[in-house]
Amino acid sequence: METKVRINPRYSQFSDYISRLPQIFTTEGDIVHEGRNMIKLFSPDGGTTLFNVKRYHIPALPNRLIYSLALRKPKGVRAFTYPQMLIDRGFETPEAVAYIEERTCGLLGYSYFVSIQCPYERRFYEIGNAPDGTYERLAEQFASFTAALHDSGVLHLDYSPGNILFTELPDGTYRFSLVDINRMRFGKVTMKQGLDNLKRLWGPKRFFTMLVERYAECRGFAVDEALDYALKRRAAFWNRYMRKHEIEFRMEL
Repeated sequence: METKVRINPRYSQFSDYISRLPQIFTTEGDIVHEGRNMIKLFSPDGGTTLFNVKRYHIPALPNRLIYSLALRKPKGVRAFTYPQMLIDRGFETPEAVAYIEERTCGLLGYSYFVSIQCPYERRFYEIGNAPDGTYERLAEQFASFTAALHDSGVLHLDYSPGNILFTELPDGTYRFSLVDINRMRFGKVTMKQGLDNLKRLWGPKRFFTMLVERYAECRGFAVDEALDYALKRRAAFWNRYMRKHEIEFRMEL
């Protein structure tokens, strides 16, 4: 088996530790998420630095061949490359530390993406059944953040509650950080593309309408047209989703 390691030069002092991660991944670290892909936290220096390590499952054979033959970049490669592209545009995302991949006879096996653990603990899941009076400033500031993101030519293709972390500062402003960014598109973001990007977000209908109205204002779109389109796209997504899944909050469409 061949193991390849790419390390962000800023973290070269941890090279030996990073190279050992595939060997210690199953026996050490604290589990954050367990599924097809597993996420664990590791500290290479006893607690000062915290690494978020995501192990991607071994792809099914068709994708394994596609990735192995370099017909498409593996998820971990994109996850390692994209953070700096966001940071350079002025948007927060955990800094990439390393990318590790294992290959057997040239075929991609497990791969690992290592990043700095984001300190923000809040996610948009908490907006699910939030009462009026608790989310208004968040809706407006997040709308402005998203509008700026799209105006800069970034479209996060998995813009969902679990992939947007945030914190509130003492002065009442919010900071946002994007995670799981291996699926992004760069280039002009149209009105419909931008509004469609919002459809998976949780929250009361009023939260969503405030979000869309402020987003449209920030990008110079007609508010009524934007709201009509966004509400239809939201209803279509959630009606389809709820036919197959239960949801943990009351959905107003």
